[in-house]
Amino acid sequence: METLKASWFGFEKTWTWYRRNWRATAVSGFLTPVLFLLALGVGFGSQVQSTALIGGVPYLQYLAPALVVVTAVQGATFESTFPVMSQFMWQKSFVAMVATPITPAQVLYSQVMWIGSQLLLRAVVFVGIAAVLGAAAGPGILFAILAGTLAGLAFSTPLVAYSATLEKPEAFNNIFRFVLMPMTLFTGAFFPVSQLPDWLVPVVWLTPAWHGIELARGATFGTLGLLPALGHIAYLGALVTVGIVLGVKFFHRRLAV
Repeated sequence: METLKASWFGFEKTWTWYRRNWRATAVSGFLTPVLFLLALGVGFGSQVQSTALIGGVPYLQYLAPALVVVTAVQGATFESTFPVMSQFMWQKSFVAMVATPITPAQVLYSQVMWIGSQLLLRAVVFVGIAAVLGAAAGPGILFAILAGTLAGLAFSTPLVAYSATLEKPEAFNNIFRFVLMPMTLFTGAFFPVSQLPDWLVPVVWLTPAWHGIELARGATFGTLGLLPALGHIAYLGALVTVGIVLGVKFFHRRLAV
């Protein structure tokens, strides 16, 4: 109970800042995913035939649940890199927090809580707008909100732990170029994974984005079996757990006096 209370104080600190500065992230967090859906789902999608390869549905509806996941993973990446390093090195918010009875582990938990709340909020807004645009194939797309949040956290928690070990922000460039971009393009969001070279498919299976997309799309179209769903959830949950365990270790190493 004390851990939850202390973590909530850290969450409340970030929420207080966000209430005054939310406009700074409104475009990247809320508007950009919608423009992405319009450009690819409506614009490019008007040239894509509805074939069995994409489940016989309009491309806009095929794309929407996957974009919930992709944008969550993208948002998780940005929330877990520079903002985390900033609070260690420049703003020193984390340093100030551990000057109180709040422990390094509780600082980590508060950051994970904040990132999770951001991913959830953005996913809810995106799904609501997608429904208005006719991109929701059915009520199952609501499950994509949870799938996107979980997939985002599965990538975020190890990345937060990694950010706690860095002294220079240049290291994030490789994450954006060689991890986030390929994971956005080649994990089944825009075209089926079956169209990739055979050697690349096992690599795709390792990514949290692919598991999230399979969950979101399967729930939306009613094709998700119980065992595959449990497998995807277990894998994503394991990544979150590993990330938190590593995060506790690295936050303590960085912040403990």
